[in-house]
Amino acid sequence: MLGILPLFSPVSSPGDVNHATTYKVAMLVSEATERIKEECSLKRKLKRKARDPSYPELGRDMAAANIVTVRSLLQFHERYINPSKNGKILRNRRNFVTVQAFSGTYGINYGRISDNIPPPESVVTLLKAAKIKSIRIYDADHSVLKAFKGSGIEIVVGLGNEYLKEMSVNEDRPLDWIKENVQPFLPGTRIRGIAVGNEVLGTGDQELWEALLGAVKNVYKALDRLHLTKLIQVSSPHSQGVFATSFPPSSCTFKEDLVQYIKPLLEFSSEIGSPFFINAYPFLAYMSDPEHIDINYALFKPNPGTLDQKTNLHYDNMFDAQIDAAYAALEKVGFGKMEVIISETGWASNGDETEAGATVENARTYNLNLRKRLAKKKGTPLKPKTAVKAYIFALFNENLKPGPTSERNFGLFKADGSIAYDIGFTGLKPSSAASSLLSLKDIRARGWSGPYMVLTTCVAVLLLVLTP
Repeated sequence: MLGILPLFSPVSSPGDVNHATTYKVAMLVSEATERIKEECSLKRKLKRKARDPSYPELGRDMAAANIVTVRSLLQFHERYINPSKNGKILRNRRNFVTVQAFSGTYGINYGRISDNIPPPESVVTLLKAAKIKSIRIYDADHSVLKAFKGSGIEIVVGLGNEYLKEMSVNEDRPLDWIKENVQPFLPGTRIRGIAVGNEVLGTGDQELWEALLGAVKNVYKALDRLHLTKLIQVSSPHSQGVFATSFPPSSCTFKEDLVQYIKPLLEFSSEIGSPFFINAYPFLAYMSDPEHIDINYALFKPNPGTLDQKTNLHYDNMFDAQIDAAYAALEKVGFGKMEVIISETGWASNGDETEAGATVENARTYNLNLRKRLAKKKGTPLKPKTAVKAYIFALFNENLKPGPTSERNFGLFKADGSIAYDIGFTGLKPSSAASSLLSLKDIRARGWSGPYMVLTTCVAVLLLVLTP
């Protein structure tokens, strides 16, 4: 069974179990353990039966999991599945098992509101070439989940906002959804998380606000009934719209009318060990106030930075400031130890005239510098020992997304699989010649509009003269 034997010869410490094998091991051991627990009181009878190699049912369980001895399973169970008070497995005060859905620091959002992007099988090739091992999708599309089977890429699937109300009032509905859209693809497809809704508390729909907690709890209960809580994390990403203020970072607070919804959700997230997921976009902040925000501060470029007078912490980029603002808001409602993970961040490479900063050059600068920053696995000024993790938005330009032009131009790759701009990735095909040309916005941003227009005019006149 996929070489799990070394994990049990002997079991030493939780840290020795590598992420590449934990997924299957946990499922196998969980199933074996459940059957064993039906036969005996684990603490007393399993130890006695461990000394009896002739016990047939236990032997079959061991064979199914490819484990050599009963004693090995007992060691594994006591250390990982049901550890003592001194055990180091990730558990909290209410004995919920926690799981990490994001094992690296750099992931990407694979949106598919488009009719011209590559098929999922090609996307797997693209991601492997880019060495991207963690993605988020906004649904649980079966063609995507099938294509990612055996890829080793970690996936967080999405449960859309439109499902939340029915999920919150009917415990069987989440169970049916998981049985249909998650369980059949395990363990071949590494589904590591379910995002319940997206930016729910940032919308104006109070009925959704009221349904969110119930939906999250019922999804977790369904996973628990299927013995999948050790494998799959439950979360719900938020927008910056949940904050009343975010500058300076130490002043950040949740909006007063949302506190009654956010606190119970944070309490449950804390119980199950789920981080606080936030969509953070320096691009949107800059676009809303380009006259007062230094674009270099938003792009990770050299700049004077800002000093938070309360904490005396200096920030040289907006991305870190936005993360620490979230930490400050969490601290104020009693969850200062909760990890913050960025579920979306990116920069548009094109936009309407009113969308300041939406250029190819700025998008390339932001995403290149962000990639370098995440590769360092460093924390923020407030949380220097907690490595920042972020999912980039997005993998492709999505031509069918509604809204302003920027919404269709967040992709690191074009619809044909070529790179939108160079940040060190290789596309499915060479970038077209047109992609290397500067857009009119880029030209204006660089202050080249005068010389460029003169050059264009000269070329046009020359072509007229040479044309017979």
